[in-house]
Amino acid sequence: MTDLLHNNLIVRTLTGIVFLAVVLGCIFLSPYALLMLLVIVCMGGMLELYKLAALRGARPLEVLPTVTGCLMILLAFFVKLHKVPALCFVVLLPLVFLLFVVELYRKQENPFVNIAWSLLGIVYVALPMALLAYMPVQPAMHGYVIYRPLIVLNVFLLVWANDVGAYLLGMLLGRHKMIERISPKKTWEGFVGGVLCAVGVGFLLAHFQHMAAGLWVGAALVIALTGVAGDLVESMLKRSVGVKDSGKIMPGHGGFLDRFDALFMAVPFIFTYLIIFA
Repeated sequence: MTDLLHNNLIVRTLTGIVFLAVVLGCIFLSPYALLMLLVIVCMGGMLELYKLAALRGARPLEVLPTVTGCLMILLAFFVKLHKVPALCFVVLLPLVFLLFVVELYRKQENPFVNIAWSLLGIVYVALPMALLAYMPVQPAMHGYVIYRPLIVLNVFLLVWANDVGAYLLGMLLGRHKMIERISPKKTWEGFVGGVLCAVGVGFLLAHFQHMAAGLWVGAALVIALTGVAGDLVESMLKRSVGVKDSGKIMPGHGGFLDRFDALFMAVPFIFTYLIIFA
């Protein structure tokens, strides 16, 4: 038993290191590497979500909403980077409503449920990734792309800091459950630890990157509050279908939804926050 736990810890640690290397490498390598990462996360996350839906008896479309979600990310990226006309976004409208039309010919018992799950994948997974693709790039000037990887890096670091702080303080002092029926291990003490750790990292990022401390401390608070909500929402979805992990793409860590659940929920809020205050 001890050997099994030891081996699982090793696998989890090695997988985590590879995961960090891939994410950080894509962020710093180029905007196109980041774009590729976001598209892969979108595809993986949406397909995992639809597999969860199937466990509840739903039969959502998979290919059409996934293609729509990936196209949304590409448009968000290229509209800003290469000044592609924003009018291109109108192609998404018929694709979204095509979901309803296609359902007419599938002869499924629960069309309402199928359409709802198909749309959920676009809103819950694809939209946050599209916003993240939009945030760090600026239109090309004189042939050079203006790419600010620190914006995306900071978002990821704050999400991870919140997770680490919540895990450590929750493990040491956790007594009072947040929502036990959804996540028995989530505690208010862990929540406080996550907030404190995220705020501390936000202050350090602002200091070393010569940015406004108040801006990134505020961003840390936004991410800490919404990130824990993302964890709980994904736990709610998994618990509703009776599974522990959304997938097995990352040994010891689960699937795309397990690994990026806090990010999915935090990005729309941090995007709005930065648009207003930055």
